[in-house]
Amino acid sequence: MSARTTALCVLIAVRRQGAWSDGILKEYVQRDRLERRDAALAATLTYGVMQNRMLLDHYLEQVVSGGLSRLQPAMLDILRLGAYQILLLDKIPDSAAVNEAVEQTKRYVNQKAAGMTNGALRALSRKKGSLNEPRDLATKYSHPQALVELLMQSVGESQIEPFLRADNEPAPTCLQINPLLSDPDEVERALTEQEILFRKHPWLPGCYLVTGTGNLARLELFASGKVYVQDASAKLAAMAAGVRPGMRVLDTCAAPGGKSFALAMEMKNEGSVTSCDIHAHKISLIEKGAARLGISIITAHEADASKFQEEFKESFDVVVADVPCSGLGVIRKKPDIRYKDLAPAERLPAVQAAILENVSRYVRPGGALLYSTCTVLKRENEDVANVFLARHPEFQLEAFPVPDGLGGQNGGMLTLYPHVHEADGFFICKLRKNK
Repeated sequence: MSARTTALCVLIAVRRQGAWSDGILKEYVQRDRLERRDAALAATLTYGVMQNRMLLDHYLEQVVSGGLSRLQPAMLDILRLGAYQILLLDKIPDSAAVNEAVEQTKRYVNQKAAGMTNGALRALSRKKGSLNEPRDLATKYSHPQALVELLMQSVGESQIEPFLRADNEPAPTCLQINPLLSDPDEVERALTEQEILFRKHPWLPGCYLVTGTGNLARLELFASGKVYVQDASAKLAAMAAGVRPGMRVLDTCAAPGGKSFALAMEMKNEGSVTSCDIHAHKISLIEKGAARLGISIITAHEADASKFQEEFKESFDVVVADVPCSGLGVIRKKPDIRYKDLAPAERLPAVQAAILENVSRYVRPGGALLYSTCTVLKRENEDVANVFLARHPEFQLEAFPVPDGLGGQNGGMLTLYPHVHEADGFFICKLRKNK
């Protein structure tokens, strides 16, 4: 199966199942047994269409007689995929994109509709230098207007367009070195030998931004546990916690385990990390990940972070609460987030506050509490932290060191932005409990 057909199948599955595109893409790449280059192309096509869906529809409306609303959903998926290749991707000739779309229409819609696909996409190809461009940021960057307005409240009017633009840029895979099993020289040599493009992260040591990995599970470095995938912002959160060898640490919303792994490595695999998650089926992910990375100090448990556990009371030197959030800092990696209903996110601050309130009871006197999210919304970040501080005078904000290349100071709170920091949008807040 071709990369373009795999991408189409992913788009159809995401629409029908309401599942996340990254998970479906991984499943279908493995199903179709795509080699690295084809897997990378399938990812480019899938994310490209989802990142630019509203913009593509804007262009297609100009060449589809009668408008898009009358089209079958699969037909629209095919047209968007073809339009992306023709208008926004240089590596595929227009004729190849049109011909493939015609064949896809015959297979996934019907023979009769193939003529319309051919006509619409050939018209796009002819007119691509003279199409009417969108005037609003929502259409230009394919973020629904309500989302643009919500983000602007936290990002600011002057930064909203760079932020939206960054959401639509390809997000490289972020590989962290596992210092328990490897070192920079070995990792760089292996990446070079396998012809994987990489560069050092601009501000985080031991972190590489890589492209063209295809199915990462097939990469020997990954399979042997010498590297693991974690964005620089999440790694920084683990560093900000200030853990040391021998400490007793609790990760309260741990799955799939990335921060637990980073914490254990910061501790040199000495001490204990208790990793909890509300979803029982995700516990094995933590256990398997720890085993692959050679980490022996992690113990995984099923637990609800909002429910008090007496045995945890004032038992930990460091408690990490990377709470459920709107995920609006990782849109570049999960482009479908932008199209989700915003209403449920309005209830998240109450959930986050309840978790923070509960897990704070697990911090020993003199210990640290780290609150983090992968969103940039102040209502889920600073507002939640400030309400907690007002209720708990026994906790104080504590500034934490950041890598030299990151720049700037923090008073215990720090927000990272994709367009500024070349990392996921992320919030970190460190609190210290009085002795």
